[in-house]
Amino acid sequence: MSTARSEIMGRLKAVLDKSHNPTVRLSTADQRIKDLPPALIPERGRADGPARTAKFVDEAEFAVAEVVKLTTLSQVPKALIKVLADAGTSKLKATPHGDLQTLDWSGIDVAFGRGEGSDLVGLSVAYAGVAETGTLVLRSAANSPTTLNFLPDVHVVVLHSALIEANYEAVWARLRSEGKGLPRTVNWITGPSRTADIEQTILLGAHGPRKLIILLIDEDS
Repeated sequence: MSTARSEIMGRLKAVLDKSHNPTVRLSTADQRIKDLPPALIPERGRADGPARTAKFVDEAEFAVAEVVKLTTLSQVPKALIKVLADAGTSKLKATPHGDLQTLDWSGIDVAFGRGEGSDLVGLSVAYAGVAETGTLVLRSAANSPTTLNFLPDVHVVVLHSALIEANYEAVWARLRSEGKGLPRTVNWITGPSRTADIEQTILLGAHGPRKLIILLIDEDS
């Protein structure tokens, strides 16, 4: 083997040996993430203060989600009574979130746990909202089963207005800053499930909930 070829192959081997070292690969990936330049945020993703909540509501309703404004979490069960009546059921499957389990569910047949195919109405708690597109962000966890996001016919989501971010980048930054590592699943939900595959006609509920209702807890309203 020629000297020049030996030098080239030697350099390649050194790079490959280094890149296959798990510790080096992870630290390199972490550094690349930290060194990423700031993303270009469009004007629609820069809303702040009360304008941010208003933007979220406008975009969510544009995506055919229903937004119900509440001032306290304690009002959630009362709001669910109407939702259940409209759906023709008295049964509710709710995420086993600590904040929900302490509420007064008198008059509602509520069960806490994972979503099942027989559930007509499911209740989740959002990790965040995105004002830019009216999107809900739900992270998988023991108290936030992903099945509730897709199996019920009607999906109801509790969102605190203080958790609404202006854009997607801000949500990812919050997730990373918590130091717990990213969850196994992060679902971004904008409006109810839909498709236009058949003759370009919008059909709701094709791959998930037919209806999305957001219970927006806005304590400043």
